[in-house]
Amino acid sequence: MSASAALMVAAGLAGCGSTTYFAGHVLPPSGLTNRVMIAIQNPSVFTKGALQIVDAYYDTRSGYTGQPASFSISGFGGALPISIQNMPEQQIGEVYGSGDGSMTTANYAGEKTAGTVSGLNGLSSSIFMTRNGTYVFAASQQSHVLTVVDQSKGGSYPLSLPGVYRVSVNPGGTVAMAFVQNSNYAYYPRELTTAQSLSYAGGPSKWPKAAVDCEPQNAPGWCLFQAQSPDAVDATGNYYGAPLVFDRPVKAVFSADGSTAYVLNCGPECGGTTASISLLPVAPMIFETGQASGLLPCNSAPCTNAQTHQIANIAIPGGASNALVATSTMYVVGQRLMPDGYFGGFLTVLNLANNTVVPSTSSSPNPVSISDGMPGAVSRMLQADDNTLWIGMTKCNQGERFYNNQPYGCLTMYNTSTNKVVLLEPYTGDATGIAAVTGLHKIYSAQGGQVYIHSTVDGTAIDNQFVTVTGTAYDVAYIDGVTDANNTVY
Repeated sequence: MSASAALMVAAGLAGCGSTTYFAGHVLPPSGLTNRVMIAIQNPSVFTKGALQIVDAYYDTRSGYTGQPASFSISGFGGALPISIQNMPEQQIGEVYGSGDGSMTTANYAGEKTAGTVSGLNGLSSSIFMTRNGTYVFAASQQSHVLTVVDQSKGGSYPLSLPGVYRVSVNPGGTVAMAFVQNSNYAYYPRELTTAQSLSYAGGPSKWPKAAVDCEPQNAPGWCLFQAQSPDAVDATGNYYGAPLVFDRPVKAVFSADGSTAYVLNCGPECGGTTASISLLPVAPMIFETGQASGLLPCNSAPCTNAQTHQIANIAIPGGASNALVATSTMYVVGQRLMPDGYFGGFLTVLNLANNTVVPSTSSSPNPVSISDGMPGAVSRMLQADDNTLWIGMTKCNQGERFYNNQPYGCLTMYNTSTNKVVLLEPYTGDATGIAAVTGLHKIYSAQGGQVYIHSTVDGTAIDNQFVTVTGTAYDVAYIDGVTDANNTVY
């Protein structure tokens, strides 16, 4: 059965006495089988955060008969929730509260919280949990540390990295990369073996050349490494050469087969020179003990070690601050500096079969103009039904379109089969969240603090009067999605 058909069948099972509806998922207490969870800030004078559930089949906040009046994730106490890491395959979501630095697990099956992550250091500017729930990686720009939380062993490792503000984790949960604001370098953490822990004990003089911090220093369990080209050999025989130089890297996305990390070089919109994508092999950066293998490439030829190759870079004409991989195609979103001095939003399509920008034609320009946004900000990108790609921006009222009296809304609908922008939604505020209600041909979005619904068939607005919220809606997630790819953050 197709995913869409499974979801349509699921919509009617609540009234048939079934306790599951698809893929073995347990029917939740609400009895709803198409749920969108909304992260709400300041829903009342008594609380700073709430997780409300709405019925995405009927687009209502209440039961079909009007009772109960509303549904929610019970027990949530996080302050100012700002993001949902949606993992419907595991029937959980990780909700980050920017007001108190909390990361709370929402149990989708029970519609209740299931604890919070301990061991974080201050507020996190970027945070992810691996799909197996074992590791959490958090970039704290205020505390200047990349924190690794190993929930299986109960350990927390604050690795010093001044200015760190972004972290990317691959879907398989084996590689994490960290990025420093206004920097041209990239970093990755790695768990140490017992032998390495003993060898590296005693401080920086005992660390490998590429290590920037190992914690705890008297018996380190993890080290943070700077990505290095293997053009030199250190005293222990390890290849740790010159640092790989990027151009204001902000994020990494990963190939469908998991073998390649595509590092997004923000370039001009982040104060750099050229927007591009750098291709790195994943194997040398795997953080699990004993799993890393191979070497990173060289920054430039010739490489002194025969096992390596020169790093590949793909110039991106439209800017590169976010991207989404769909099998052999990559959709890259960024801001390009325009002749009048303002930044304009663009979408560039790459062919990953040959790592080239798809040629532009008169009928299918590439890159194509989309919503403007804050330069360097990570936009929201999500695939949905009907061959659509949805892109949400922030601060779209400060870009090229606004200053030239053009439509300047923050939400764009792009048709991936025709390579055309179908919709540029009128301005309603920053687009901070998108959820694809797969099989029902609609998306939910959080814009300007409120919830909106659009058809994926033609982009038309769907009546949202029964899903509006009290407070500020900041993120949305379709928690009954078929796969974890239905996520507005990765």
